[in-house]
Amino acid sequence: MPTKEHILKSADDLFFRYGVKSVTMDHIASHLGMSKKTIYHFFKDKDELMNVFAQSFVNRNIGAFEHVCKSSHNAIDEIFCVMKQLRAMMLQMNPKLFFELQKYYPKAWQQFRDFREKHVAEMIQKNLEKGIKQGLYRSDINIIVLAKLRLEEIEMAMNPSIFPMNKFNITQVQLALFEHFLYGICTLKGHKLVNKHKQIIDEE
Repeated sequence: MPTKEHILKSADDLFFRYGVKSVTMDHIASHLGMSKKTIYHFFKDKDELMNVFAQSFVNRNIGAFEHVCKSSHNAIDEIFCVMKQLRAMMLQMNPKLFFELQKYYPKAWQQFRDFREKHVAEMIQKNLEKGIKQGLYRSDINIIVLAKLRLEEIEMAMNPSIFPMNKFNITQVQLALFEHFLYGICTLKGHKLVNKHKQIIDEE
């Protein structure tokens, strides 16, 4: 018997591969080899499916971020681990996904906004505080301002009016903005650790 989780997993795969607008309930049913009526037994319509998809995605990322924060050796190690996870995710994801969610499924998109404003913002602030205590980030930085700046950088990289998808690779844009931000807040000790992660030999 099909389960709600099985249907959601299949929908996840299709949304990540093709985006959310072009994937219909018919496509999901065909992909699963079941009737559309069976899917509607678990999900009232595509809007409900999108809301559950968004919540599932958010919950997975909250768990992943919490694991990284607990297992990382220091603030910079934590950042690179998060970026590694994001890079792997984005390489599997159709770049249209977040843009289409924002445009066509505002209720589902709001869950991503809430995740960004609460969990991601809190994670960035805690990382900045940790980095300062560890002597890796400058002690004179404004944590609140820079946390907001980093949030806006993440969203800006996914804005097609600023970085058109036919001209820019979103993953490369995110990494470029991330490195620019990180080098701007690091102490000399922090710079050396960043370069070690990037396998760059420091010049005297």
